[in-house]
Amino acid sequence: MILLTNISAKMSVPQNNRGNTTLKTQIRPYIPSDLNELILSWETANQLAHPFLKKAFVDNVRNDIPNLYLPNADTWVAVVNEHVIGFIALIGNEVGAIFVNPTHHGQGVGKLLMDKAVSVHGELELDVFKNNHIGREFYKRYGFVPLREFYDKNSGQQTIRLGYKKESTERRPSPSKFTV
Repeated sequence: MILLTNISAKMSVPQNNRGNTTLKTQIRPYIPSDLNELILSWETANQLAHPFLKKAFVDNVRNDIPNLYLPNADTWVAVVNEHVIGFIALIGNEVGAIFVNPTHHGQGVGKLLMDKAVSVHGELELDVFKNNHIGREFYKRYGFVPLREFYDKNSGQQTIRLGYKKESTERRPSPSKFTV
């Protein structure tokens, strides 16, 4: 599952000094009252990472988040000053979505969310759009390695399946025809 939107509201989450968010970020299970800020985090991050997606596809995913994905996923949120600034949704060991509000990029929030997923499942897999350079760089730094590439007919995008094993951060992967 690949989650991805389009909201014009601005999030009024106080920004911390760059690099200090991890000290004040709480990772906790999603609760229904988190929905609006979760969607806002998704929409702003999605616009940045996926400008190549068609509006109809994004609109469908936006509708499916509260109605299909969240009810079927184990979702954790990153909270700063009582505001949701990001989330990770897991279905088994699959990362269905991980999004952090761009105002908090580069502050370790995505790593905290992924660390939570690893602590729950150990080995992880996910799909990332080939054109999502932001996500691909994050996953590469975290230690994910490419497993295969395929065409996702729903999005109309080339997609890369990535895998993570705890030991994958201890050894460098051999060169592959896939560039993460």
